[in-house]
Order: sequence, then C-alpha cells, then structure tokens
Amino acid sequence: MFGYSGTNAQTIHHATQSRPATMPSIFPVPVSMELGKGSIVLGRSVVLIATPETEAETVGLVRNALVLAGVESITVAKQLPQHPDGPHIVMGTTGATIVRTALAKSGAVQDSSTEGYTIAGTVMGNGALITLAGHDADGLFHAAQTFRQLAQRKVIPALLIKDHPAMPIRGTIEGFYGKPWSMSDREKHLGFLATVKANTYIYSPKDDPYARDRWREDYPAATLAALGRLVAVAKRNHINFVYAISPGPTVCFSDPADLHHMERKFAALRSIGVHSFYVALDDIEYTKWNCDLDKTTFGPSGAEAAGIAQAKLLNALQANIKKNDPAAPPLIMVPTEYYDAKETPYKAALRKNLDSQIVVQWTGTDVVPPAISVPDARAATKAFGRKTLLWDNYPVNDYGESAGRLLLAPYVKREAGLSGELAGILSNPMNQEAPSRVAVTGVVAFAWNDKGYDAARIWLAAARELAGGDEQATAALLTFFDTQHMAPTFGSQPWQVQAPKMKALLDGVRDAIANGDVTARHEALARLRQYAAAFTNAPDIIRAGTVDTSFALDARPWLDAMQLWGRALQLTAAGLEAADNGNAAAGRYFASAVQLAAAAAAIHTIPGATRVGGPIRIADGVLDVFVADAPKLIAVDSMESVIRTSEK
Repeated sequence: MFGYSGTNAQTIHHATQSRPATMPSIFPVPVSMELGKGSIVLGRSVVLIATPETEAETVGLVRNALVLAGVESITVAKQLPQHPDGPHIVMGTTGATIVRTALAKSGAVQDSSTEGYTIAGTVMGNGALITLAGHDADGLFHAAQTFRQLAQRKVIPALLIKDHPAMPIRGTIEGFYGKPWSMSDREKHLGFLATVKANTYIYSPKDDPYARDRWREDYPAATLAALGRLVAVAKRNHINFVYAISPGPTVCFSDPADLHHMERKFAALRSIGVHSFYVALDDIEYTKWNCDLDKTTFGPSGAEAAGIAQAKLLNALQANIKKNDPAAPPLIMVPTEYYDAKETPYKAALRKNLDSQIVVQWTGTDVVPPAISVPDARAATKAFGRKTLLWDNYPVNDYGESAGRLLLAPYVKREAGLSGELAGILSNPMNQEAPSRVAVTGVVAFAWNDKGYDAARIWLAAARELAGGDEQATAALLTFFDTQHMAPTFGSQPWQVQAPKMKALLDGVRDAIANGDVTARHEALARLRQYAAAFTNAPDIIRAGTVDTSFALDARPWLDAMQLWGRALQLTAAGLEAADNGNAAAGRYFASAVQLAAAAAAIHTIPGATRVGGPIRIADGVLDVFVADAPKLIAVDSMESVIRTSEK
C-alpha cells in the first residue's frame, strides 16, 4: 500500500505512478485529508517501528491489518533509516522523538487535540514512510483503526490525515427495557465500537436486578467477575466502561444508609477496573417520597423538592468518587425530566443545586425526537445549566410503536453544528445487538465529525462492514435495511418513512401501467421482476456466512418473513405480466401471492427477545399495499372469477 519490497519494488513504483490517485473513503470522515504525490502499494514485507509506550493492542491492530492486506513478513526495528528501502511504518504518540522526526520527514504537523491523530504517508524513492502519530494513546488507537480501513485498498495515494473528534463523549448506553444483552453480545459490541472510534459504553440494562430493583444488594461473585472481564475488553478497545445504577423507584435521598449502599456498590465496581459511574433517575415517580425522612428533610413532595433532593445525593456521590479516584471522570446522571428544554421547577432546582461537574443527559425535544437542531441543544444548555450529553433513543425498539420492527434507517435529522452545544451523543440501541450497529455507526460518525457527516455514505459503510466487504452481501443488506427504514416516535407520525427505495420502484410500476404506454409498461414490469428476484434471494445471501453471523441470528424472523414476502412479490410480478398478456391465469398468481403474504404477516418476533413483541413488519404500508392492489391495476377477462375460484 504505502511501499514496496523485494526486487520488483521499482517496477511496482512506476506502475502505480501512472494510475490516478483517488481519495480513500474513511469513516467516520476525518477532519482533514489531503492527497500527496504518488500512489503507494504494500509489498510482501514491511518494517514496523513502534515506540516502547505503544500498547500491544494497538500494535496488534496494525499487524492484523497488514496480514489481511497480504503482507507476509513484518520486521521489527527501533531506528528509522535515512533512506527507507520498502515500506516503514512508525507508530507512537507525538511525545516520542522518533515519531516527531518521522512527521517532519513527511512535512506533517501533528494534530494536538485530545484523542487526535495524524497519519502521514510519503513515497521515498523505492520505499515509503508511513507515520501513525497519536496525540495520546487513544488517538494512536484511532489512527490504527483508520489504517485498518486504508489497508483494505490495493492501491492508495500518499496522503496526510489530521483528525480528532468533535464531541468528547461518543458511544452507546445499554439502557433499553426487556431482555438485556448477553456478555458475549457486549464483548462483540465493544469490539465494534472501537472500529467506529467510539469511546463510551454505559452499562445500564433496565432488567439487571442488582442495578435497579435490588440495587442495595451486592453482586454475586460470579456476576462481578463476568463484569470485570467485560471491563477488561472495554479497556483493550479504548472504551470507557461506565457503570449505571438506577435507585430511583425506592431510594431515600436523605438517608445516609442509601448513600452508603451506592458508595459500596461503586467501590465493588472500582475493584474490577471501573472508573466512571452513572445514576439513572429516569422513568420514576418524583412527586411523592419513598420515605418519611425525605419529607422531613425536604418538605412536601413535588417537582422542585425532587430536584433539590436528587442534587444533594448526586453531589455527595460525586465528592466520594473524587475522594477515592481523583482522576475519575465526572459522575453522569439522567434526570427525571429528561426530555424537552422547557423551564420547570424541577429543572430550575437541578440547575441551581447540582454540582457543575456532573454531566446531565437529555433525550432531545421528546423521548424519541423527530429532529434535533442547534437551537434545541442550546435551549437544553440553558435549562440544565451545562452542555448536555444527548441520549438519543435511536435505534431502540422497546416501545409499542416499534413492535415488530428492526430500526435500520440511516441516522439523520440531527443538525450539523450540534458539537458546539453538546457534551456528546450516546445511542440507545436495540435488544438486537448486531442490527443495532447500522444506526450506531451513524450516531458515532456524527459525533466524531458532525460537520462532515454524510448519512447515505455512512449507511453504506455500515452495510459493507457487516458484509465483510463483500459487494453482493452489501447489496442484500441494503435491500433488507430498506424494509426496516421506518423510524417511529411515541406519536402517530414516524420521523423516517418506510421503504423509500422500494416505494419509488413500485410507484414507477403503478405509473407505467397507468400511463398506458406498452414499452414503458414492459420495462417497468421487467424491473419489478428483477427486483423481486433480488429481494427474495437477499435473506439467503445474508444467512450464507459472509455477513456477520450475529446479524443473521438476531434478524432471523425478519429474514424469514422477507423471503415469503419476496415470493409473494415474484408471484405478483408474474400475475401482472400474465394480465398484461391477457392471460386469465394471472388470477392464480395473485391468489397465491395473497396466501404467501398472509403467511409472512403471521410470523412473530422471537418470544422474549424484545419487550414489545408482535407480528414482523416488512416494508409495511408499501409492499403489502402493492400486493393487495396489483389485481386491480390491469383488467383481464374472467380474472376476478379465477381469483374467487382460487381462494376457495
């Protein structure tokens, strides 16, 4: 990629010079990426120079990328030669002399932002120098993730990348109701988060009894050990593991014993490597006290008194965290009034009394907001007295309006410039971990570079990543994603429409038939037949093994239903073509299509997998309507009688 090896190095060099240099596609989109002179090819051997403080996981990430790129020999060195022969990769933080020297040789200036990095690739005669320079260890890890993407290209231009995140907090909060993820799911998710340059995972499953209903009780030793292993995975992936406790339904805010219970719980988690903590006070009754002591301490119950009481407890916890772990990040909390930015007695009390270091989460203009603008976030800053950490309830599917759905639309309708008004963004994912990655990729990419964010390209990148780079599998996934494009809200109006690509195609068929032009009709029906075949085949392609197997497992009933709907669409297309030819057999095709559609509509979600189960939805309102309407689009003599006979 960046250099050459062996006796054919000069030949490779000249061959690549004649090719036009093209800008690589990197996600999240870097802040700055410039093409240099010449194109660069990886040979069979590479010299790797990693500074002593470089973490083994970061070196391993680069090594693995090289092996996947076809490099057979990786030689370790400590010094940079004056004239590299073949590709030399230097990696380390910018505090190391050799890294600064390597950057200077490429004429590059380091990115000096927290978590920032610089990648400089320069052709040097028959060799090349590639420098991966992190402002800190996190930045170097992000540089390695970008190099992993670069190494997937056969030929890549010499270039200079300077990059850093726009928002300091980026990632997910496992905050949904229903079946929590397994520890295996969480480990996979942490590995995925690393690939998209996230840095935060909040452990807050609503159905963990020791974090909510039985929060005063200690974790069993085996559960604590399992959490410890998860914390270690997070650390290797440069993800801040945040432990959340949800005491709200039963806590006595003024009782020293309850404060002690929380401090003891945090101490136990600190013993397994957790340094970040969170208190969830969402979805609770806050206009009545849980104990008489709170009434004595804070007076009659009410919104304002609740804000004061919560602030008192949270401030004490923040002080205890700093006492025991001075370098720990600030405590995070989600308030009882966690959406909108309207001035209320509760928000005013929280704003006035809460320690200014404590981070406050906010879900936007609603529980599931259709859009979030810069003025919206600015209003939240004013209401809570600090920049808020956005808890974006997408793609979570634990509420009634999302029943039967996977939420796979791209992440949109969040305004560029929000990085100036937010402390960060955390996505609340689905009970299905692997399908959640589609939307989470967009959420994290937006948080990394909101001003350079391109929703359509990130959506494609998410599909390609799940597909392992296979183009056929990527296309199959995108076809499936389109059937799960509808993003509901808590109201009747969704914030993203269902199956826009399918709808455009089916509307084109309707229009061609309605216009009466024979050629246009034949062409439209041919497109429909081709699309229906691809649609029907997509589930088998997704299940074939190229796509991440966890995705196919999580999406099993949706894929089963999609295949039946695909066969129904194929029969519908056959019926329309038969009708177009004046063949009364069209009725039998349509009748069989209706039967398959009914079978598809009868498939339900996996019992217990999601809090709100129900019939699987596949492009509902688009595909089902077309299959039902098709027999009415082209009239054929005796067709109605054939349909009636077939349905008996």
